[in-house]
Amino acid sequence: MAIVIALDVMGGDHAPGVVIDGAARALRERPGLRFLLFGDAARVEPLLARHPALAQASELRHTDHFVAADVRPSMALRQGRRSSMRLAIDAVKTGEARAAVSAGNTGALMAMGKVVLRTLEGIDRPAIATTLPTRRDPVVMLDLGANVECSPQHLFQFAVMGEVYARTVLGITRPRVALLNIGTEEIKGESAVREAAALLRDSPLEIDFRGYVEGDDIPTGRVDVVVTDGFTGNVALKVAEGASKFYASTLREAFRASLRARLGYLLARPALERVRHRLDPRRYNGAMLLGLSGVVVKSHGGTDAFGFAHAVLSAARIVEQRTNERIIEEMRRVAGFLATPQLRAAAS
Repeated sequence: MAIVIALDVMGGDHAPGVVIDGAARALRERPGLRFLLFGDAARVEPLLARHPALAQASELRHTDHFVAADVRPSMALRQGRRSSMRLAIDAVKTGEARAAVSAGNTGALMAMGKVVLRTLEGIDRPAIATTLPTRRDPVVMLDLGANVECSPQHLFQFAVMGEVYARTVLGITRPRVALLNIGTEEIKGESAVREAAALLRDSPLEIDFRGYVEGDDIPTGRVDVVVTDGFTGNVALKVAEGASKFYASTLREAFRASLRARLGYLLARPALERVRHRLDPRRYNGAMLLGLSGVVVKSHGGTDAFGFAHAVLSAARIVEQRTNERIIEEMRRVAGFLATPQLRAAAS
């Protein structure tokens, strides 16, 4: 059975061109995909004409409303019911599509997702999760900005969702899970983090919990899932992105500094190309809004067609691997464990 994916064609810095080109690229890799396209027909139809295979695999539904990049989530909820973003999410709600992908406003996408789709059984709050490169295999990190303050139960739920995501989408047999903290000692960190660690240690689930990791442990690949609150996670992500850009620009300047440096670049070019490919952020594009009762993937707003295609393919894998269904199964297993009076008090 074909997987139908709803696309917010008007979302993102380079929409609708990048969205259409990215969908076409994804279709070439996965010919069985089908698309519901929500956007301005006058702008989208000429782009579709350049991709006959995509046009044949898609249904375009016209709307000239879209969510601006700088609009507040509350405003998007009130005024964006006919927007391309909202209609894509609605398609998941009605069952017309199995997933929605948007490169638009992150806050608006999360707000609409929570209102339209609600959360999965056993999950209080959805979280933004993505994969990041490490010295070993990619690491799943969440939350990256959806929840500034979190209770121990919220962090526990994030850990369960991240562990399931690593198993189903990344194919890691037994993911190693850790909480991001200011130290690895058990006495370090805020009470919510320490209490979440206790929950993970005592949980009846077979989670391979490795305790705490610090920020500089993330790129080493020591663990497969890093769990934190949305404020800390977003700061850590932005620092990593900034450091990567700084390193790349500094390296370019160094190789342009002299004739000898240029000659050195020619010798080092094959190795540098391998590094560039491995760290290419487009290969990790596509953040999952984990915890919603429907698959919603957020593409980076400034990505190109290669990166958007990766977000689309990630959505397809999440659907295929029944990630949400498996999260529900895990949360049902711990429903009694989390329902004790002490834990209810900690979550309030």
